Amino acid sequence: MSRIGKKPIEIPDGVSVKLAKNEVNVKGPKGELSQKVDPKIEVEIKDNFIYLKRFTDQRLHRAFHGLYRALIANMITGVSIGFKSSLTIIGIGYRAKMEGKTLVLNVGHSHPIRYEPPEGISIVCEKQDLIDVYGIDKQLVGQVAAIIRGYRKPEPYKGKGIRYINEVVKHKAGKSGA
Repeated sequence: MSRIGKKPIEIPDGVSVKLAKNEVNVKGPKGELSQKVDPKIEVEIKDNFIYLKRFTDQRLHRAFHGLYRALIANMITGVSIGFKSSLTIIGIGYRAKMEGKTLVLNVGHSHPIRYEPPEGISIVCEKQDLIDVYGIDKQLVGQVAAIIRGYRKPEPYKGKGIRYINEVVKHKAGKSGA
């Protein structure tokens, strides 16, 4: 069996889980999420725990077993605690600020870059070189952080650019004088 798929998922207080035909709906204090599940995977709720079982031992169904368990666990974490991704800006004159809900980045382009986050995502800039992305959907938080990072990826010579807070950029040696 899948080692991840056979682990039960605990339902915390304040979170309700409903099963439809092939869909799991999770509702909590921070919001509501839903996920369709493959019909070959059975989802069952017993004693405040969620269990996933598969009917066959095919390779694809073994993979789905762990995948859907991880997706449902992330949904429960998202509606109860939420997810955060932090980015830092390194470079002279590089800065970020919020104008309403729009993120404005000055990162060395000839114009400021404006980014409007999608529904369900909030962006906070406490300092001009720190960006925090918050949301209940783990995939969407990661995607928004990757889009923001993509506006100026860290370059390997001086390390300037937008990077994740714990990202390590390997520096290259520059040109050597002859």
